[in-house]
Amino acid sequence: MNRMNKIIHLGLLLCLLGTGGKGLGSENKKKPNYFFKGKISRTVLENYLARSATVASLLHLTLDDDLRMMQNTGVKFAGRVIWMWGGESKIDALIDKVIPFVKRIHAMDPDIILQGAIFEIITTDVNNVPIPASVFEEFNLAPENRNFNYEKMIYPFGHRVNHWDKDASVPDMSRTETKMWFFYVAKRWIDLGLEAIHFGQVEIMDDRDRKRVHWRDVIARIRSYAMKHARRNIVLCDAHVPGGGIVHDGKLMFDLHSFPSRPKSLKGQPHKAILEKGFSDSIYGRSAGGLTPSGWSCESLPYIVEIDNFGNSDHAGEYRESDKIHVWGWDEINWFINQPESYRNEWLEYAYRWVRENDPNGYFQLPLRRFQHYSASMHDPKGKRQEETIKKIWRSISY
Repeated sequence: MNRMNKIIHLGLLLCLLGTGGKGLGSENKKKPNYFFKGKISRTVLENYLARSATVASLLHLTLDDDLRMMQNTGVKFAGRVIWMWGGESKIDALIDKVIPFVKRIHAMDPDIILQGAIFEIITTDVNNVPIPASVFEEFNLAPENRNFNYEKMIYPFGHRVNHWDKDASVPDMSRTETKMWFFYVAKRWIDLGLEAIHFGQVEIMDDRDRKRVHWRDVIARIRSYAMKHARRNIVLCDAHVPGGGIVHDGKLMFDLHSFPSRPKSLKGQPHKAILEKGFSDSIYGRSAGGLTPSGWSCESLPYIVEIDNFGNSDHAGEYRESDKIHVWGWDEINWFINQPESYRNEWLEYAYRWVRENDPNGYFQLPLRRFQHYSASMHDPKGKRQEETIKKIWRSISY
């Protein structure tokens, strides 16, 4: 081998070593950082939000196909995986059922964040749930041998009582019993291995707590518990924030914000819809800033928007200019389900791109599952076939 050939040979060898032995022309993409412990940086938080999806009821259904779909797409922030809308006494059975499934998820991807929810509802079934001594002690109360008490959680004078149905009301966060319940459920979710909690419509639970003294108190208690017991010593808290966020003395109450995506029906183009800044109460360009719970400051807190469910109107499928909440009379997820497969896929690509281009603080939370009504699966016969589109969107993210 002459001198020139030796030089070329050595150069090729160095190239191969420099690419980890993958060969010439192989990609060496920068991998996103998902490391956090005790606190979370903005960069890491946004890496998670960039790959966030609603996987609502994941832990209620415990389907192998959902697990396969999550692994295939690469979701990193899985929203609303467990929740209760009444039926409070079933919490023990629900948790016992899902413990093995949660372990399977974390074995599949130790980095993934699972989010539970504690919604804006309390029913008389809560009267069947015993209060652990540790919950009394958290609130400096002497332990009692009793169950939670629905009457001690609802607003006085009938305010928002039976708001959802008979014996199903909006809880009043100014009442100690309500705070004890929210702490108890959050503790159960954290002990299960969840690292994020969505608190629903906080602003209908604070009618007697306008300065959010009680909300800040209960969330501080939940954060303190998470610091000692959560997988990575933190729980990420969020809620729907129609006002753009909750800030007290310059401090943000939540780690991230969330809201419905609020698609706008396009008059004369059934059943098309777009996203638009300033339409209805959409959050685009309005997420409040301040000092975050993790200690960094921002002018606008990162947020996610979802394809939400809240019930159809009385004019499903019809355009009404005055209706700025429903999409062609449907709620968001039912509108989405009722579109052709090709438009569903096209619209997800459009929506994800539109949010990133129009507000650098926002991320579109893609739909992998919405309770039993919707699945993005390409394998399930009832799947709506958005799985590969979601995978494509996330693979296109550059760093």
